[in-house]
Amino acid sequence: MKNDIKVSIICNAFNHEDYIKDALESFIMQKTNFKFEVLIHDDASADNTANIIREYEEKYPDIIKPIYQTVNQYSQRIPIGVTYQIPRAKGKYIAVCEGDDFWTDPYKLQKQYDALELHPEVDMCAHSAVRIQAVTKEKLGEINPSGEDTVLTVEEVIKGGGGYLATNSLMYRKELITNPPPFRLYLQLDYTLQILGALRGGILYLKDKMSAYRVLSKDSWTSRVTRDEIKYREHIEKLCRMLKILNDDTARAYERVINDRISQYRFVQERKFNNYKEMLRKEYKVFFKKLSFKNRLKIRLKAYFPCLIKVNKNK
Repeated sequence: MKNDIKVSIICNAFNHEDYIKDALESFIMQKTNFKFEVLIHDDASADNTANIIREYEEKYPDIIKPIYQTVNQYSQRIPIGVTYQIPRAKGKYIAVCEGDDFWTDPYKLQKQYDALELHPEVDMCAHSAVRIQAVTKEKLGEINPSGEDTVLTVEEVIKGGGGYLATNSLMYRKELITNPPPFRLYLQLDYTLQILGALRGGILYLKDKMSAYRVLSKDSWTSRVTRDEIKYREHIEKLCRMLKILNDDTARAYERVINDRISQYRFVQERKFNNYKEMLRKEYKVFFKKLSFKNRLKIRLKAYFPCLIKVNKNK
């Protein structure tokens, strides 16, 4: 085994005491013919997360390399990845897994490493994942854009949105993020990372299910945003702004799919907040048609006869 580290695992944790052991165990179980490191960042957790990480640090000091914050950095709008994690990564490749998720295949790192080594024309590799209920681990579905090993195009990634691929399925070349373009600088999310990873030659996709993605776990970013209408609207506006910047960055090469994605974000927003008349606008027609007949009828009735609907409810 060579002495140099080939893969740096980036794991960000915050109040993950119920989940962090699963993540750490899934890192330690990896079987590789190269060295890897686990760069874990605890963002001043108020629970027992940091203590659990310390236990693993003591057992595996050559692998587990933590940062323990005393003041929460996210609340101060400090980008944890570019500020604390990426600068200390020694690997040629970066693998991602949040503290509330975990991997399920002991050969995950090896498979993705080998795939990227064989395909220097691409910058990112992803794979199929299972969606599970946060506490019970009950299977809720899968995140698998393809049933075969393939290369996902830029258009497919843009169209798919942030949930197109599981975050904990991503491995990419470290050099990918050394000089990020404006759209990535504007909004550093899983979605923009996936788009960036696809721009040079698409994303190499492996059909193997190798990770579990917890849905709406306690204190997750998704949970916090979706519960707050103001934050949700702000988030949608930022996504739309980012896509417009992406359009400029790529010399309008993907303008059609970008505009469709913007319209879809706005349609979902109007539906979430029951803006029925807005949902009937011409630019949302393609998304409206995808709804069931029952839902389309309900929306039309509430858009044109709101008083009638209200009367029926009061009977």
